[in-house]
Amino acid sequence: MEQNTNEYRDNRIASMKALAELGFTPYGHAYPHEDLAKVRETFEEGKKVRVAGRLLMIRRMGKMNFCTLNDGTDHFQLIFKRDVLSEKMFAGFKLLNLGDIVGVEGELFTTQKGEKSVVVQEWAMLAKALEQPPEKFHGLADQEECYRRRYVDLMTNDESRQRFFMRSRLIMEIRKYLWGLGFHEVETPILQDQAGGAAAKPFFSHYNALDKDCVMRIAPELYLKRLIVGGMNKVFELGKDFRNEGIDRSHNPEFTVCEIYEAYGDRTSMEAIMEGLLPHLCDTVVGTRKIEYGDDKEIIDFTPPYRRVAYRDLVKELMGDDWFDLPFETQLEKAKAKGRETDTNLELDGVTTELMLTHEVYDKLIERNLRQPTFVTRIPHEFVPLAKTCADDPSLVDVFEFVIAGRELCPGYTEQNDPLEQRRALEHQAGDDTEKIDEDFISALECGMPPTGGLGFGVDRLVMLLTGCDSIRDVVLFPQMKKA
Repeated sequence: MEQNTNEYRDNRIASMKALAELGFTPYGHAYPHEDLAKVRETFEEGKKVRVAGRLLMIRRMGKMNFCTLNDGTDHFQLIFKRDVLSEKMFAGFKLLNLGDIVGVEGELFTTQKGEKSVVVQEWAMLAKALEQPPEKFHGLADQEECYRRRYVDLMTNDESRQRFFMRSRLIMEIRKYLWGLGFHEVETPILQDQAGGAAAKPFFSHYNALDKDCVMRIAPELYLKRLIVGGMNKVFELGKDFRNEGIDRSHNPEFTVCEIYEAYGDRTSMEAIMEGLLPHLCDTVVGTRKIEYGDDKEIIDFTPPYRRVAYRDLVKELMGDDWFDLPFETQLEKAKAKGRETDTNLELDGVTTELMLTHEVYDKLIERNLRQPTFVTRIPHEFVPLAKTCADDPSLVDVFEFVIAGRELCPGYTEQNDPLEQRRALEHQAGDDTEKIDEDFISALECGMPPTGGLGFGVDRLVMLLTGCDSIRDVVLFPQMKKA
């Protein structure tokens, strides 16, 4: 009959008490040791080692017993032999359970089957696990439980743990790459008087000491541009943004971004940064520029140069060269024939229904089919009101949307540095809510901001791409979840 959770726990508490009676401290102290990965790398028969980790497997076979130890860097076989261990050490071994954390001293040994092992001479109890681990330590079967109990997912799933180690290395390399280009990392406020830099719903809070309301930032953009005005010509910030909006496979309300601004740059200098950064990350961290992405193992090739194509050209490729000359009703029929959903809202303040329909075609039928890295340029200015217009066509803005695997990774702008035009754009965006206009930011621009290029990319989405995951929850250690 299968034991219930309480019975497992009771049995483990009983074994913990029995270990204490033998003289083992169930929760030990600091235990200096070598990483198992280093032990394997420098393996030498008969060499004495000191290692520590969690027991993933225990096979009791009388006088010779085997365990698998995992310390997060590697797995290693431990051999507990009755004729090597003291009576106390061998008796204590019989009380160990899966999930227990132990420290071990012993000699390196290769079995007849060629498996590198440690013959244990002494061991110490470092932490008794009172909860029964997942069946056979194969990991959590319920994906939602992996997100809620990430600590169990990490201890039982090597792939998950290595993915988060890779995330750490990717973030480190992003910083190193940008520092190498002469950028300085800065920090701007997370608690702000008003949300700016994007059109998104913020989280609200309150300063008790200052007796005023505040919001958690939705983007660091306006503060970073203030620094450009102040003479910090190349800056970036890598940190958290917060948007009180939906949750899906590519959105989490709390997310990590990297925003970059370069004085005397423009949209093309931002393209150059992404075209250099991504292959650098592939080469230094991932080990390949061809990444298997998603369940169908689609190959994404991050080898530059990346495709550059105008927004209108993409629409014409799908809908025909005459698309922009057609009456709205004809456009609507053609869009339906191509598979556009008919119940989509075509209303947006300040944007014509014709333009909204075109953007629906782009969003639903074109963007999702851009699989390889693509800079989509020359976007209608109605959709990016805070960027500078194209010199040859004021109906378009000099920006790119960088699309990979059917999702936008980041936008890049030739930034608006005309304070009068910026005010008009902010006033249009704010409508009747004129208090939403950041007057201090406008004042900063009126001090003079040089021509500037800027971009911002979601670090979580980048990690998704480079680790082959198609859900943001797989690359965020503790994603936001509904109450259980």
